[in-house]
Amino acid sequence: MSDHHVVVVGGGFGGLQVVNDLKGAGVRITLVDRRNHHLFQPLLYQVATTILATSEIAWPIRRLYSDRPEVTTLLGDVSGVDTAAKELALRDGTTLRYDTLVLATGATHAYFGRDEWEPVAPGLKTLEDATTIRRRLLLAFERAETSKDPAARDALLTFTIVGAGPTGVELAGIIADLAHKTLPREFRNIDTRTTKVILVEAGPRVLPSFAPELSAYAQKVLEDLGVDVRLGQPVTNCSAEGVKIGEQFIASRTIVWAAGVQASPAATWLAGAADRAGRAVVGKDLTAPGLPEVFVIGDTASVVQENGTPVPGIAPAAKQQGSYVAKVIRARLAGRAAPSPFRYRHQGSLATIGQSAAIVDFGRIKLKGGIAWWIWGIAHIYFLIGTRSRFAVAWSWLWIYLSGQHSARLITQKETMRDES
Repeated sequence: MSDHHVVVVGGGFGGLQVVNDLKGAGVRITLVDRRNHHLFQPLLYQVATTILATSEIAWPIRRLYSDRPEVTTLLGDVSGVDTAAKELALRDGTTLRYDTLVLATGATHAYFGRDEWEPVAPGLKTLEDATTIRRRLLLAFERAETSKDPAARDALLTFTIVGAGPTGVELAGIIADLAHKTLPREFRNIDTRTTKVILVEAGPRVLPSFAPELSAYAQKVLEDLGVDVRLGQPVTNCSAEGVKIGEQFIASRTIVWAAGVQASPAATWLAGAADRAGRAVVGKDLTAPGLPEVFVIGDTASVVQENGTPVPGIAPAAKQQGSYVAKVIRARLAGRAAPSPFRYRHQGSLATIGQSAAIVDFGRIKLKGGIAWWIWGIAHIYFLIGTRSRFAVAWSWLWIYLSGQHSARLITQKETMRDES
């Protein structure tokens, strides 16, 4: 094994792909992440909406590389990068030297300058976010069951999702299904079918990254499920009492934020240029300008395609970038010419609406409805890690499909002040 030390920051799709594709390259690898698990983010909303358990979409990073002695996993939070000394600084005061650095630190939710909304309108990026939303969702029904005040009950049974991208659409559909189909027979003092699910989008249509006809289909399915879709109406305030859409206030005790993302501070660490979402601007080989030994990939990077459009912040794009970086590193170590500039190959877009409908956009081929839902499910099961997870998720989905019952409806965390209000 050579002394070349590759440090990868971030155990998401991009970071793990780099580590996987460097197997046998003869380098030392250190993988740093703030959490000890890899998260399959495309199914995170299903944890939030009581369909899946946390263990079905997350895996300990150490276990993934237990048979790779050249890989060291560290639980740590990066605070900065000294590019001159080639050192990574962690918040516990330790430093880590590197020969090659890969920043795949992802992104978090953005509130467009209104960060004070976060406590009352949590986003959905981590397992903690998902379990918080799940707890608030279930507690809303429990408190409505015991409430004697009709106005308070209505507010508890009003759920607002801000942002009609894939996450917002998927959340709205599942919450509507849960309230209108799964729960009605379980409560005695409330009729959960009176639940209001409001999906708010400042733009002109839901799922704007999809073809207009698929977007229109998704909106119709949502409305058939009872979702109140409000387009072209920005949210102007969020509070513990509710949400203000334009000039209209709606009493809503549960708000979920799915409207935007903000990249990690990687660009700040590198003192480099960034786009409006804070993503670091990188070259065609995914390196930071002037720093050939530093790569930035995934949601952390602003990568522009040949046609001028940005590479989307989705899992397949991060995985492709991870594979490309591993090829560049291998070529450098072998003294070979670098591969041609990175090119993103779009493999299609998928989104599900409720428990039995989805849309699939493969460019020339566009599908919707039940067939698209099966394709969506098979694709997600295929990309899960390990036979156990694939079986567990497939079984959970089959059980819900046959019985209509969600299996992960446990309120397990201590209530926060917001939950108690």
